[in-house]
Amino acid sequence: MDHQLMTVGASLARSDERMLTGRNAAGRLWKTGFAGLDPLIGGGMRAGSLVLLAGPQGLGKSTFALQVARNNAATGRPVLYFSYEHDAEDLTQKLIAMEAGELDDSDQVRVNSIRSIFDDLWVSSLEHRLESVPAGVEALTRVAQYSEMLFVHRSTGTRTDLAAIQNAIDAVRELSGTTPLVIVDYLQKVKSSHADEESSTTEIVEGLKDLAIDISAPVLAIAAAEKEALRSGKRMRANDLRGSSALAYEADVVLVLNNKFDIVARHHLTYDLSNAERFRDYAVLTVEKNRFGRDGAVLQFRTRFDQGRYEPEGTEVKEQLIDERVFRE
Repeated sequence: MDHQLMTVGASLARSDERMLTGRNAAGRLWKTGFAGLDPLIGGGMRAGSLVLLAGPQGLGKSTFALQVARNNAATGRPVLYFSYEHDAEDLTQKLIAMEAGELDDSDQVRVNSIRSIFDDLWVSSLEHRLESVPAGVEALTRVAQYSEMLFVHRSTGTRTDLAAIQNAIDAVRELSGTTPLVIVDYLQKVKSSHADEESSTTEIVEGLKDLAIDISAPVLAIAAAEKEALRSGKRMRANDLRGSSALAYEADVVLVLNNKFDIVARHHLTYDLSNAERFRDYAVLTVEKNRFGRDGAVLQFRTRFDQGRYEPEGTEVKEQLIDERVFRE
């Protein structure tokens, strides 16, 4: 029998069994951990969904994705992070800085100081080295608590294709006993059988969507932008994703980050120049597409890239936003 076939009756029976055994909606939702965002996208990232995260360079897309990974691994659910640009030690350093930054009230924690501790040549344990960082030892303890649930795959554009992604998911499922949340950083780096970018991107985004359905878990993929969308003063939107119109079509949720300074209406800067520096410290997250709720919703999050994190409390953007701003300092 074709295992892809299922009657509605069988689907009803499976849903009923899940509800009777207490494995209801919570088992099919993976929360991002960012306050304000989860309710907008149906309670979190849903099983079988493809979520795209986009934004200009330097706006912390990987930071956002790693924070989502940490938030889920900390609840005891496995996460598989396909990293095409960073190795496991680099991500580990960011995690320690993220935890220490959240724990410490002195505002002294920096990613660079964590990196220097890892790079120092003097012989000592990591715990002893982190004693010099505010909340460093406690941060290390926190990371250790979920470290066995967060899997990092050192991916490359020459080797890691959709088949390799599936094989790694199978391996994590065998190790952890359950299907992981999958994060791909980033989509256009996944190896494809096509030479031209449009065909390649279409193959990968369709493959990731099929994969999400097959494994019954969400796939969160970072997507690159067209060069034109990266210039200062332009608000990036879903149609600025690089490679293929299939990106926005196949995805269930499209999230786009922009720097607040770049997309507020001119009068917010003209009549109060003190806003300029303050707005630079915030990223605006727009829910560009949302199959599980209302699209067009806009939230702002304070960036703490010096600590490798976002502040997780999202608030409503009260200022007027526009697609392009002509104001320059």
